[in-house]
Amino acid sequence: MQLKNLTPAYAPQILEIFNDAILNSTALYDYEPRTLENMNAWFKTKDAGNYPVIGLVDENDQLLGFGSYGTFRERAAYKPTVEHSIYIHKDHRGKGLGKILMPEIINAAKLQGYHCIMAGIDASNAVSIKLHEQFGFREVGVIKEVGFKFNRWLDLAFYQLLIG
Repeated sequence: MQLKNLTPAYAPQILEIFNDAILNSTALYDYEPRTLENMNAWFKTKDAGNYPVIGLVDENDQLLGFGSYGTFRERAAYKPTVEHSIYIHKDHRGKGLGKILMPEIINAAKLQGYHCIMAGIDASNAVSIKLHEQFGFREVGVIKEVGFKFNRWLDLAFYQLLIG
């Protein structure tokens, strides 16, 4: 396995991971699969904000998982804060890959001078919550029934790590 900064050439593999999460989980509160056009815009936003997209690839350059961060809120006072996410390919979950990607995301944010990293996690996602807590993230609030997917209400938990 190798860590690398991902370019738009990885958009189809990222898209596969995103769309699996959209269609089969509450990791993303979207209903419709994304398109390559969406991914091109996503990469342009990452590039414009100087936000890294860090991937973990195997020896065949297949994407096993990735993480990134971006704007937390649009207002100027929120600029020291980013919101991150990590996604693992469905065939590679439970192998500890999140534990490899998380320190890379945290370190990149530190190097860029951010003060705070936020994570919005579906409150029923115990695996993601445990991963975040292992890296020092703490729950700072839960918004009840803010999402609706798979015919049920979803609670969104916010986790925070102060790094500045």
